[in-house]
Amino acid sequence: MLQRRHALTVRVTHWINAVALILLLMSGLQIFNAHPSLYWGQSSYTGAGPIVELAGFPSWLTIPGVQWLALGRRWHFFFAWVLVGNGVAYLVYSIVSRHVARDLVPTRIDWHSIGRSIVDHLHLRHPQGEAAARYNVLQKLSYLAVIFVLLPLMVLTGLSMSPRLDSVWPGWIDIFGGRQSARTLHFVIAWLLVLFLFIHVFEVIVTGFWNNLRSMITGRYRLDHEQR
Repeated sequence: MLQRRHALTVRVTHWINAVALILLLMSGLQIFNAHPSLYWGQSSYTGAGPIVELAGFPSWLTIPGVQWLALGRRWHFFFAWVLVGNGVAYLVYSIVSRHVARDLVPTRIDWHSIGRSIVDHLHLRHPQGEAAARYNVLQKLSYLAVIFVLLPLMVLTGLSMSPRLDSVWPGWIDIFGGRQSARTLHFVIAWLLVLFLFIHVFEVIVTGFWNNLRSMITGRYRLDHEQR
């Protein structure tokens, strides 16, 4: 039996986010390779040295080219605004349609089931039947963390590296401990999002790749008769 799982707006914004985040990561690595070191504080010229120093990322992970900082920044800024615009559209829809309240906010039963859900995930046991068509508590918490914590912080730390914005509101980046601190946080948050992406794709695969993919393309999720 096919059951409606994802609304059209959720599906469209999901795929736009996926493309934008991948291109943001790859263009961000292009920018990072221009100076693959991370600092803490306002400036990298304090003499304290970097807190992390890397060799850089391979060219197959970067776009649009090898060591092309200026164009990499253009790609990064363009897709950053795509992400912001798409995120605002998703958020407005989710609030107006009650998608957040109905599908993402954990219920009292969800909170009581966190321990069991963690154990089930570690043993690769997943909900069956009607329960499989709904988000489990770990999905809800991870999606809420990404939507309301990681992505807003990613945008703010990215904006903190804009000299134009700093000239309009000088000193506001001190909330992150300075420009270099914001750059370091931006880098860390980016890899937290990559970790989320890997876990997300893994869960999609182990819970039924084609069924999950169909639900995110057509909105319909198959519930087998024997699972009901």
